[in-house]
Parts: sequence; structure tokens; C-alpha cells
Amino acid sequence: MALTGRAALLAALGSLPVGILAPSWTGMLAVNAPLSLAILCDYALAAPVRTLRFTRSGDTSVRLGDAAEVRLTVTNPSGRRLRAQLRDAWPPSAAPSPTRQKLTVPPGERRRLTSTLRPTRRGDRRAERVTVRSYGPLGLAARQGTHEVPWTVRVLPPFTSRKHLPSRLARLRELDGRTSVLSRGEGTEFDSLRAYVPGDDTRSIDWRATARQSEVAVRTWRPERDRHLLIVLDTGRTSAGRVGDVPRLDAAMDATLLLTALASRAGDRVDVLAYDRRLRAQVQGRSAADVLPAVVTALAPLEPELVETDARGLASTALSRAPQRSLIVLLTSLDAAPIEEGLLPVLPQLTRRHTVLVASVADPRTAAMAKARGTVDGVYEAAAATQTQAQRDRTADQLRRHGVTVVDAAPDALAPALADAYLALKAAGRL
Repeated sequence: MALTGRAALLAALGSLPVGILAPSWTGMLAVNAPLSLAILCDYALAAPVRTLRFTRSGDTSVRLGDAAEVRLTVTNPSGRRLRAQLRDAWPPSAAPSPTRQKLTVPPGERRRLTSTLRPTRRGDRRAERVTVRSYGPLGLAARQGTHEVPWTVRVLPPFTSRKHLPSRLARLRELDGRTSVLSRGEGTEFDSLRAYVPGDDTRSIDWRATARQSEVAVRTWRPERDRHLLIVLDTGRTSAGRVGDVPRLDAAMDATLLLTALASRAGDRVDVLAYDRRLRAQVQGRSAADVLPAVVTALAPLEPELVETDARGLASTALSRAPQRSLIVLLTSLDAAPIEEGLLPVLPQLTRRHTVLVASVADPRTAAMAKARGTVDGVYEAAAATQTQAQRDRTADQLRRHGVTVVDAAPDALAPALADAYLALKAAGRL
């Protein structure tokens, strides 16, 4: 039983005159006995809570930053009118609006309540218990109970780098020979023949075709299709670091989505896996139309693990997922210790058979600190930032000496920089 503020107010109003004019137990009993009887009757007339039935419907997924609607249907099978206040509990990162709602359900009928969720974190957000407080007709007492009504809303990555996709697709069409710009690189596919014009590479002349016609013919080329890309996300402790307000892992996810969308449009096959000490997520063998939604869904619940990444396990897992020559894109940190002690010893296993690209999230705060001057603290900050940047540059140079392409950019610039590196490799015929 739950007493309302109305019952407490009536008890206070009735007891105050008695306490002032004729304070006695008899007077108190004369006031509170009828009130107690009214409370008991009100409680008995309140609709039962345990027999209520609940069902949910609505959105099961939403992008971070957007709103989702979840509907809760309340059925009252009893013979009493339900006058209730309902609280639908969700995690704080997906608190509904409004959190508490009043409803009235006649006997044998149902009512539907709609809650709007605006999640502030990525991942699966599960509904907790529904708490119902059923009031009597006098509003003095209420029955209260909870019901488990499960529902899950998956909050997907926002994919903010989508705005860079049209410009990269335009460059891809240029590489693909769909515009007037034609490219040629070692290992690219033959496209067609056209007449020679001054300035063409003489190595592109097709002498057999020239002998069969009256003008010099040259071959045109287009980037190879149906190449294999394996994108590997390092979900170890370094991915938990925050750059500004964004975890490194979230910036890596955004770059993964842009590269997946671009490569699938280019006709390449894209697989994605997330690894630290074990496989955390995997998307493999999907068609070009299905790969991006599958990657978005697989990455949504992914969170960093506060463990050191097992580089040997990561390399062996990547090699098992890429039996043929592939482009392996590793999104990890450029910190010296994890690279020198973990990645460098196993890097020859990857570069022996595959083209490797390492992408890392840089902190723009470091560049700002390096320019600080004028105060003692500013000079110390500048020295620390310069040392940190020099260390990252040395680590990147070590990777480049092993034939690895390195992309080191701020969170907002990482996705387009990674897409540009992919297009450059494709134009050079290195895929």
C-alpha cells in the first residue's frame, strides 16, 4: 500500500483542530478512524496491479543523435477502472520523455503510451521494469507493483563521415574511367582502346591493334575490381582513450563505415573484424548491398576492453580471414610501446602476402600545445607535445620502412584521410 499526499493532508487538517482545542486520544481517534476506514476502502477499490498485461512495440534501432519511439500497451483485464501513474524505467543514457505518465483504463480495455528515447551513448539499451501505482477513486491510497516488459533498442554509430562519400565516389568514377580522366597503374584491368593523342604514355600503345587500323591505338585502364579488404579494429586499452569528447574507438568506427561504403561501391569485397585478446565482432562474406548495414549493426554494441591487445593473435586471425592477397587496414594506436613490442614483431607475416595500411587517431590538442609560449607552463606543454609528436613520427617511420602505409589524422579528418589513402592505393594498382 502507498499513501498519497491527499491522505496526509486530510490527516493533518483533521488533527490540527483537535490538537489545539481538545487534545486527547479520543479526539485523535475520532478524526483518524474514519480517515483510516476511507483509506482501506479506497485501497480495496483500486484496480489490481498484478493482473495488468503489458506489451511493447516500436523502434528497435536508432542512430546516435536521433530519436526513437517505443510504445507500451497496457491492458486492464479486471472489472475496476484503472487510475494509475506509470514509470517506464530505461538506462540514464536512454531516458524516455516523459519518464512518468498518467493513464486511465476502463475495465476490459487497453491504452497505449508512447515514449520518446534520445540515446546519448552507442550500444544496446534495454528497458528495465515498468512500475505502476494504481489509485483508488478517492485518491487516498494506491496499489503498487512492477512488471518485467523487455525491449531492446540498438543505438547505431552516427556515421558522421557520410558527408564525405559523394566527393570520394566522384574520384572513384574518375579512376574507374567513367569520366574523361583515365588512369593506368601496374596490375590494373584493361578497359578499352582509343586513338593516341600527344602526351599519352607510349607504353600504353597497342601495336597489334595499331597494325590492324590506320591510326595509333592506346589501351585505357581501370582499377581492378573484386579486390579483398579486411578492416581490423583494435579494441584494446588504447582504443578507450578519449580525443576531445570522442573515444578513439568511435572515430575508428566512423572511418570504417566510410571505407566500407566506398569500397563496396568500387566493387571490392569488404570484411570487418574487431579484436583485442579475442574476436569481438566480425562481418564476413556479405554482398555489396548488405555489407554496410551488417557492419553498422555489428559495431553498434562494441566497447573498448581495458586489456593489452594480443598482436600475435590479431595477426593470425587476420591471416586466417584473408587467405588471398588483400588490403589489410588496421585501425590502432601509434603509441610507441604497443607498436614496437606488439605489432612490429608480427608485421612481416602480414606484409609478406598483403598490402597493409595502419590508421590512427591523432589528438589535435597536441599540435595546439606545441605552439604554446609566453609562460613557464606553456613552454613545458610545448616541450611535452613536441616530444610526443616526434615519438609518433618515429613510430610511423618504422612502419613505413616495413612497407606499411600510415594514416595519422584527427578524429574529424581520419575517415576522409583513410578513404583518400584507399583511393591512392587503388590508383597505383597496389590492390
